[in-house]
Amino acid sequence: MKVLICDDEPLARQRLSRFVENMEGYEVVAEAENGAEAIEKVNRFDPDIVLLDVRMPGMDGIEAAQHLSGKDEPPAIIFCTAYDEYALEAFKVDAIGYLMKPVRAEDLGEALNKASRLNKSQMQALNKVTQEEGSRRRSHISAKTHKGIELVPVDDIRYFRADQKYVSVRHSKGELLIDETLKNLEEEFGEAFVRIHRNSLVAVRYLNGMELDSPGHYQVKLKGVDDKLVVSRRHIAALRKVMQKL
Repeated sequence: MKVLICDDEPLARQRLSRFVENMEGYEVVAEAENGAEAIEKVNRFDPDIVLLDVRMPGMDGIEAAQHLSGKDEPPAIIFCTAYDEYALEAFKVDAIGYLMKPVRAEDLGEALNKASRLNKSQMQALNKVTQEEGSRRRSHISAKTHKGIELVPVDDIRYFRADQKYVSVRHSKGELLIDETLKNLEEEFGEAFVRIHRNSLVAVRYLNGMELDSPGHYQVKLKGVDDKLVVSRRHIAALRKVMQKL
């Protein structure tokens, strides 16, 4: 079985790689230093199992696992963690593997043998951990495309716009469609985005003015894109307040 190792500590990766290579039936096909790189390499190497550190700079292991769950056939996830016993209780559901650092070879072998696909019950456990840690927002938005799981940094997103049953994500390099709701996105990202229409949220950091398109009808201008979005009358006052603070 193909294994990908993700840990921000080189020595930890080397240790895990050595253990895996000494086990019959397993091979290390790639390594990664953070969650975003792990997702990129999952797309490239299609591993059966990912050994995933929980605490990493940038995208952590919990967020990476959440994005990977969007694949039609996600890899098995085995967390390598320094969590205390209380937090580990949240991971104790069927088929979620977890290993305490420093990882021992015999524990790794047992976890590999038990590994199975990430499923809904596992995602519920991940969400429980997220909630118990307090409010935390994703650093990236992910979309399932022909390339695999594509990531867009939230800080690069200009706007979200509802498009029938999907939401269009406009960023500096193009657009992606995601199966989420504007309401949930608005709740998650809070003051980083402002609603300008029942079908649109725009990034506050990229607001570049509001102009009158025709009597009583306004459009918002955004830095870095030519798109101009309609502002509904009910949201004009709130948008003006936001822009006065910029």
